[in-house]
Order: sequence, then structure tokens, then C-alpha cells
Amino acid sequence: MLRNRAKRVSKTVKELDAFPKVPESYVETSPVGGTFSLVTCCVIIWLLYAEISYYLDATFKFRFVPDTEFDAKLKINIDLTVAMPCHVIGADILDSTGQNVLQFGSLEQEDTWFELSPQQRLHFDGMRQVNSYLREEFHAIQELLWRSGQATLFGDMPKRSVTPSTPSDACRIFGSLILNKVAGNFHITAGHSLALPRGHIHISAFISELDYNFTHRINRFSFGDPSPGIVHPLEGDEKITDRNTMLYQYFVDIVPTEVDTFLSRLNTYQYSVKDHERPIDHHKGSHGIPGIFFKYDMSALKVQVTQERDSPIQFVVRLCATIAGICVISGFINSFVQIVINILKCKYTKTTQHGAMTEKLQVTAQPLTRVPVSLLQQDEASTYLQPVDLTASVQKSPDIITSHSVLHT
Repeated sequence: MLRNRAKRVSKTVKELDAFPKVPESYVETSPVGGTFSLVTCCVIIWLLYAEISYYLDATFKFRFVPDTEFDAKLKINIDLTVAMPCHVIGADILDSTGQNVLQFGSLEQEDTWFELSPQQRLHFDGMRQVNSYLREEFHAIQELLWRSGQATLFGDMPKRSVTPSTPSDACRIFGSLILNKVAGNFHITAGHSLALPRGHIHISAFISELDYNFTHRINRFSFGDPSPGIVHPLEGDEKITDRNTMLYQYFVDIVPTEVDTFLSRLNTYQYSVKDHERPIDHHKGSHGIPGIFFKYDMSALKVQVTQERDSPIQFVVRLCATIAGICVISGFINSFVQIVINILKCKYTKTTQHGAMTEKLQVTAQPLTRVPVSLLQQDEASTYLQPVDLTASVQKSPDIITSHSVLHT
């Protein structure tokens, strides 16, 4: 009883088979089909490689969201050279809270020479050209920059191989500071700074304006930790002037950036900048303090950079759809080509058979035209010829034999 029920279930399931099997005796192979099969396999392998590469090579999505991390800190990285000795200039930062942020750290100062050595000049010019190109073409190559994984595009300035014999005429200011995440002002001007309860002052009474020279070179100016895909516009910038009392102003808009990839998560910053410069001349109404001023402000929006890729299920479905589509299309093309070939073969076969039959009819009918008249008995009373027995005629009449022998000679 159970066996019969199992056989019925098996038979029912067998009838529901949506993939019927064709016996091999009914399958016909052809060179055209083999060629299409080989081409189809090559195309499928190439598409598999392309789909797998696309799946592994994830895309980056950029979104703007409100920045709600008000208590976060801001890290500033500075490395610039001013064409004035270190003992006559001062560098400090004030934020919008009125605090002197040097309490969070201090920048280092190093006496150096403003004129670069040939190797240093080659390095700086290369950095300036590359950074200029990145600024101009950033929107076209930003995807490539994010995929590169290069957090820093430029190395450190090479050391001098030969020390100049002249006294140092410049000051290198470099280092990193942790600031409040508010608007602030980083500036370099003549005289050392003196902190006061409500701000600070620069003591420059003993420095002549003829000694001022705010020609400067920016090797590094960035915020936050280094990250691939972020270009710092001020790096590689150089301002040279022949005026003593020059005011250089940089207005920096800082945008918090959250980078979320498959391997890491990083909070950093990128910025845009506008610069302005003018000479200070109180007689002509151009007032101010000579120096270099970086005024920065925080953006209310944050950029979220996320690395995304399709789910494994979507990848498998797209892969199966690609393979099935190629197989179906190649099957259609193969069937069409086979039909065309069969039609051409049928026309050629009919033409050949018709020519062969015509030639055969002409060959079989040719001897009848040479049959002697004496083989046919003509009834004088009738108007038509009557066929006779050729065998009997040959046996009875020697004339016929002679005629036949003459016919073959």
C-alpha cells in the first residue's frame, strides 16, 4: 500500500518536471552550433569577470547631513615658512570663545632660509603643480582619489644637502594643535604675542616696518587626520612680495567629513578657501595690521562618505540574469543562422538535382535518334510507323546487321 502511494507521488512529481530531458539520439550537432557554443562560453567568462570586478569595486556615496557633534574637537596641521627671522614674529590662534588656544599646545618654530635648494625647489614645484591640477579637476577624478587609498599625496620636504653660509633669514612654523570646534583666527604678525585676560597683543615696538617681509610659502595646511580623496587647496601655495607692509587674508570654510568604508571609519575635515591681499598704507586709507591671517569658520552641514555595494543576493540574481540572457540570445542567433544555412542548402540541392536529371534524359534519348529506318516496318496503307521486334529483325535480316555494324564503325 505504501509502495503504491510512493509510486503515485513519484509519478505525479515526475509529470510536474518543468525541465524535460531530450534523449541524446535526438540531439544533432553541427559546426555552426559548436562555434556559437565556444563564442558564448568566452562571452560568459568575460561577463563573469566584469560582474565580479564591479561587485568587489564598491562605489562611494556622498550625502549632506546636519552636523550635530558640537562637542568634538578640531585638529589643525600647519607647516609654513615666513621670510622673517623667528625672533621678530609671533604666531597664535584665537577662537570665537575668546580663549587663547595655545593652552592646548604650541607650534614649533625653526630658523631656516627662505631660498630653497634645487632638490627642495623641485619638490615644492611638483607639489604645487599637482595640487593645482587636483583643485581644477577634482570633480572629475574624486572617485579615483577615494579609491586610491593614498592618505597623503606628497612626502616631506627633503633636507638640505648643503648648508648656506649666510645667516638664516626665514622662520619655519609647524606643528598640530587641538582646537575647539568653533570659528577662529590663526595669524602670524610682527612681534611676539602677549596673552591678556581679554585677548592678546603683539609687541612690535622695537621692530621697524622696513624689516617686515611677509612673503611666505605653505607646505602643509589641513584639518583633521589625513584621508584619501581629500585635497587641501592651500598646500603648495607661495606668496612673494616686494612690499614691507602687506596683509594676506585667507577665509577658510571647514566642512566636517565622515568617511565610512568597509575597513575603517574616520572623522576628518575638508575645506574651501578664498584669499585676499592688499598693502597697508594709512595715508591712502588702507588700514590694518600687516601679517598673514587665516580666518576659519565651521559649516553647519557634514559630508558623509560611505562605501556601498550590492547585496550578495542582488549580485547572484544579476549574474544569473546575465548568463541566461547570453544563452538565450546565442540560441536565437544560432537557430536563425541554421535556418538560413538550411534554406541555402535546399536551393543548391534542387538546382544540382535538376541539372543531373536533364543530363541523364539527354544521354538515354540520344541512341533512339540513330535507330535505322529498316528496323521499323512501315505500312504503306497507314500514315504512321509501327514498332517492330528488334530481336527478330536482327535474326532474320542481314541488312539490319550491316546497318548496325556500320552504325558502330
